[in-house]
Formats: sequence, structure tokens, C-alpha cells
Amino acid sequence: MMKFCPIPSLMLVAMSALVSASAHAADAPAVVQLAGRAVPDIQQLPPGPYRDLVEYGHQLTVRTFEHIGPEVQDLRKRFAGNNLACASCHQEAATKPFAMPWTGVSATFPQYRGREDDISTVEERVNGCMERSMNGKALPLDSREMKAYVTYISFLSRGIPVGATVEGSGIVQSKMPNRRADVQAGAKVYEAKCSMCHGADGQGMRVGKLGDAQGYIFPPLWGDDTFNNGAGMNRLIMATRFVKHNMPQGSTFDAPQLSDDEAYDVAAYMLSQPRPQKANLEVDFPARYNKPVDSAFPPYVLGASADQHRYGPYPPLVEKQRAMAAELKALGAAERAKAQEAGAK
Repeated sequence: MMKFCPIPSLMLVAMSALVSASAHAADAPAVVQLAGRAVPDIQQLPPGPYRDLVEYGHQLTVRTFEHIGPEVQDLRKRFAGNNLACASCHQEAATKPFAMPWTGVSATFPQYRGREDDISTVEERVNGCMERSMNGKALPLDSREMKAYVTYISFLSRGIPVGATVEGSGIVQSKMPNRRADVQAGAKVYEAKCSMCHGADGQGMRVGKLGDAQGYIFPPLWGDDTFNNGAGMNRLIMATRFVKHNMPQGSTFDAPQLSDDEAYDVAAYMLSQPRPQKANLEVDFPARYNKPVDSAFPPYVLGASADQHRYGPYPPLVEKQRAMAAELKALGAAERAKAQEAGAK
């Protein structure tokens, strides 16, 4: 008969710690690094409806102007209001780290977004870009185009678990110079380092001619055929961070070609130029306290001028916003405590 051999207490402690650590590791969110991560290959997909839709989503991303732009022959397909491509901002077919890639997006939506002060879906996020960055109109949710965008985003997000922290998403969160941006200095940076591609007049370089739905080799940065003032890129902090780590061509998050000051000033110069205007921006960020400090449209709630919201300096506004959020949080806690006290009586 076999005898039961008790496990020494120290071993039990070690085993318990191991099990506990494993449980915590399983609960901890995964961290995915996009830099150096292989991009999913569409060509590896088997032929069929899924691959067809992924390929169409890819085409919509890199050649938006050809399929749903304002110059396409089928008037029903004219959803975009300019001849940019989604890849004008979401570079390398929306796969470049820290260039607002779509890789991993499916793992992070639905998510809260301050612009709407609500939970948004991937579809709503796509249409936000259509109405702002593309200066167009929303895609019908049941359209082949919307399904293609969502399917392509999902394809790029393969292997990234829901809730994962995706390193390389969005843009690099660099600090802003604590001063008002110098638009004239930015004009000089633009002339020296940007005009060769985007043109001295900021109108980009077309592939063909007006009306051919062939888009641009290099997109315009202002004027009628670019993003409107409701786009995220119309905010100076966001534009500075994007420019710093993605422009001029060849720049990356770890090998920028512009200094912090150059990126700040040239972005301000770009945003000082005329562009399409989006109606009803006053309804954006209804919570107000979480409205980005570089959102250069009213209402303003921090007691600063419109000029400061457009050109900075931003650190003082960030501190005011933090104080406002803390005050609102304290007031909310006090109201809840008062309600609980009244309920206990």
C-alpha cells in the first residue's frame, strides 16, 4: 500500500506563490510591440469573399480617392470630400508604428471617446474620419465600403488580444515647447524641408490632372482639397507630434529629422492656412473638461484666448484642465457621499 507523503510547508508556499503569479499573469493585459512586428500578408489568405473584402479595404486605404473620392464617376460613391488617401496620415497602408496605425484597433474598440463623450464603435470612428479628415460624409453602416474598412482593420489586428496595450499605436506623446508657436519661423522650416514635396503653395503634387480621380503623389496640406478644421490633425499638439516623427519622408518614431521646435513651428504654419470648415463644432467634447487644450474652436472653458488654444503655450492650459477635472471629481464624490448619507437616514 502506498503511503501518502506530505508536501513540505515551504514547498506549499512556493507552489501557492507560483499559482498566484500565474493567475495574475493571466489577468494582466498583454503588451504588443508594433515596431518590428510582421505585418499580416494579404497574399497568404486563401481566395474567397474574405480575402476580396480585405483587399478592397486595403485599396480604400491607399487609394481612397479612386474608389470613394469626389472625382469618381459614380456619384453614389462620392463619400470623401477631398482627394486625400487614408494612408496620407495612416502611413504605409495604416501599418507604420506611431503613424496612427490601424494594427490592433479591433482590440481596443468599442472605447470611450471624449469628442462624443460616449462609447464609440470602429464604424463610428471610421465615419468620424470620413467627415473630418476626408471632409466628406458618413458611409452607410451596411455598405460594402464600411464592411471593407472594418474587415481590413480586423485583418491587421490579427493575433492582438482584446484589452492589449499596443505600443506603437497613435503617435509619440512628446512634450510641447512652453511658448507660443512661431508661425514665421515655421514658414522658413516649411520652405526648407516641406515645400519640395507639398509645394510652395501647400497644394501638393497631383498624379494627373484635376478630375481624373488619381489623387496625389504628395497631398495638399491646406486649401479646399484637404482635411477640415474639425479633424484631429487641425489640432497643433497632434499635428506637431505627427510631423515630428513622420515628416519629412523617411522620418520614424526613433529617427526624426526635425527638432521639437521645428516641428512645433512648422505645424503652426500649416494650421495657420485656410482649409474647409466643419459646421457645428460647438457640439464636440460636450463634457468640456476633457476637450483637448489645442482644440481651436469655441466654446472655451479655461479662461484663455482663442489664440492660445490655437498656438499655445499649452502647459499652463494643461495644468488648468487638470485642476478643473480634479475639482469636478471632488464635487462628484461629495454629491455621492451626501446622497448616501441622506439614504441612510
